[in-house]
Amino acid sequence: MEAASRNLLSFISMLPTCFILVIFSFTIVDAEISNSKTIGRGLKAYGQLPDRKELATPSSALFFDDNEKDIDIIATYSDASGTIRTSRVKMKDLSASWVLENPISGEPGKQKGSQVFKLKDSYQASRRSEENVEHFIDDHHWQEDEIQNRRKASWSPVKFKRQMLRQKRWDLRTVDLIRQNKEADKQMEATSAIEDLKNMDPVVNGKYSIWRRDFENPNSDSTLKLMRDQIIMAKAYANIAKSRNQIDLYSSLLRHVGDSLRVIGDANSDSELHPSSLDQAKAMGHALSFAKDRLYDCHIVARKLRAMLQSAEDNVDSLKKRSAFLIQLAAKTVPKPLHCLPLQLAADYYFHGYQSKKDLNIEKLEDPSLYHYAIFSDNVLATSVVVNSTVLHANEPEKHVFHIVTDKLNFAAMRMWFILNAPEKATVQVENIDDFKWLNSSYCSVLRQLESARVKEYYFKNHPSSLSVGSDNLKYRNPKYLSMLNHLRFYLPEVYPKLHKILFLDDDIVVQKDLTPLWDVDLNGMVNGAVETCKGSFHRFDKYLNFSNPKISENFDSNACGWAFGMNIFDLKEWRNRNITQIYHYWQDRNEDRTLWKLGTLPPGLITFYNLTYPLDRKWHVLGLGYDPALNQTEIVNAAVVHYNGNYKPWLDLAVAKYKSYWSKYVRFDSYYLKLCNLSE
Repeated sequence: MEAASRNLLSFISMLPTCFILVIFSFTIVDAEISNSKTIGRGLKAYGQLPDRKELATPSSALFFDDNEKDIDIIATYSDASGTIRTSRVKMKDLSASWVLENPISGEPGKQKGSQVFKLKDSYQASRRSEENVEHFIDDHHWQEDEIQNRRKASWSPVKFKRQMLRQKRWDLRTVDLIRQNKEADKQMEATSAIEDLKNMDPVVNGKYSIWRRDFENPNSDSTLKLMRDQIIMAKAYANIAKSRNQIDLYSSLLRHVGDSLRVIGDANSDSELHPSSLDQAKAMGHALSFAKDRLYDCHIVARKLRAMLQSAEDNVDSLKKRSAFLIQLAAKTVPKPLHCLPLQLAADYYFHGYQSKKDLNIEKLEDPSLYHYAIFSDNVLATSVVVNSTVLHANEPEKHVFHIVTDKLNFAAMRMWFILNAPEKATVQVENIDDFKWLNSSYCSVLRQLESARVKEYYFKNHPSSLSVGSDNLKYRNPKYLSMLNHLRFYLPEVYPKLHKILFLDDDIVVQKDLTPLWDVDLNGMVNGAVETCKGSFHRFDKYLNFSNPKISENFDSNACGWAFGMNIFDLKEWRNRNITQIYHYWQDRNEDRTLWKLGTLPPGLITFYNLTYPLDRKWHVLGLGYDPALNQTEIVNAAVVHYNGNYKPWLDLAVAKYKSYWSKYVRFDSYYLKLCNLSE
């Protein structure tokens, strides 16, 4: 019993010791486990390892070969008690930021056999102040044994994919930086341009202002512009001064206006101004400055300038009307040399007895196998150019026959000219329209209309005396548009009953090529062969005809393409079959009051030959030399016929200078009668 008591007391006395040992053992085991976890976290982390004084900087060494699925990492570290320990960590446990680097070559694992590599955090590589984890093998003997079994290292597929993603992010960032750099450059250029504009002197561009001294620039016409603007403002302030009874200021401004006008004179540029122009501009500037201080009121000045602008517009409109009137007058007035020519020819025609001379080659006049031309004109010189240019370019001039019809006044002169200047080999017939006895008022609509009192009053009476009022009416009231020489083209089958085809030519054209191929053109059952003139919406039927009238709108298409008189090949056999002349009479009778069309022969021609016109190639006939100075020169040179339709005829001083040579080279300036009448190039 006593022994049992002693054993119990001994056991009880050992209990504290055992308890202490158990606690110590748990502490050691916990420390080891804690250190092992710390190593794992440190290897996976993107940042630095935990800063603990009792934990030394760990290092890692690793070996791998191609046959292993993962990589063993031997980590060396010191625990809490200072004991050196080693531990194994798998490569898969590391984060994506850890990369392998050969400590010798600096390249990823590319060596043969077993190698020692440095394991470091790629995100912290550029920060030298941070700690790098290095892994080395402690046991030298173990290392030598393992080296024999290790082979060339390789990358993990997961890590390779992550590396590619990093590279892609770097590329995108590079592109973004380049884009930002370009945008910055563009912004700098724009800013620089704006600054240049702010610093640019507007005087260099010829700008001007009445409140600035831009007129001092010698390289522009700003002085002239400035002085004209000063005159406008001075007139405005003068009117305001007069309305406010400031007579002295009013007189001063008018005096300066007069002085400026005298200095400007007829100048059109600064170089033509009087040397005192700058002094006058400065003096006017001082006067305007004084007037501005005393009279300036924004609303009053603006109202006055608007009134002056309206007045100027009215003056411009009036001048345009006068200009149109004078152009029409100049175009229709016969120049003195052209008036002299038929007088001299007619006098000699009767003086030398040519009226009894008979035409030669009469048998050719009705031969349908030859090439026949119809020219209806009262202009001797113009008709001669048409004949000369046609014969000159004809391949077989002996087969060409020209039928010229003129009025009674010019018949002798026309016949005299072609007797003296007969074209080589070709045949020319000159006729008097008054000899066509069948052409009378009972048959011809135009002649019947001329007998109407209303038409006579419109064309021959109540002509306005004012140029500005009559400018619009002069063109429409010209009796020429009722002349039978113009309307004779609608009676070709009656004039030449034995011919099958005939080429109609105006007297304001020039022939530049052989025209005989036109007789071989198949008109496909049409009557008229002509060049169309419509381009886009221009020169269509609605330009010539009044489509507000139901007689027109119900029978014709407003968008139908127009064509040109001047060079037209007519099938006279088809003309007779379709009774074209009666169609012309029908519509001409209905336009006696001029409600279907205004004037001329083209509108009734468009109606008469509606759906009966065959379009020829544009190279046959180029128009516009009588009104358009911007025609294509190549088209003119390559054209078979050029037409001076418009007011600027080549025999007038109004002619477009660059087109005149195409006509004048066919004029016989060496002719006695042209020299007698002072007609020269």
